[in-house]
Amino acid sequence: MAILHLKAKPGSRTSQLLVGPDGAVTARLAAPAHDGQANAALQALLAATFGLPKRDVTLLTGHTAPFKKVELAGLSDETLAQVLARLGAPGQGA
Repeated sequence: MAILHLKAKPGSRTSQLLVGPDGAVTARLAAPAHDGQANAALQALLAATFGLPKRDVTLLTGHTAPFKKVELAGLSDETLAQVLARLGAPGQGA
């Protein structure tokens, strides 16, 4: 089980996961921050990015805040680090 800390930005043009040069993870979400739509979009985005079923992506904290803590069940810390490194490589994107 891996834990991911990130900042969510709902209402973006497209949904994508970005890793900045400082290692900060940002999730741009096409869904609005209304009635849990952005959290559902975040769950779907993380599941697709890390190759997990949606049921293995659990929002632990930040249900109504931009800064979130997410549990990725069945994913090792090493795999998490590898995927984030790939996303943060120059010229790469989610």
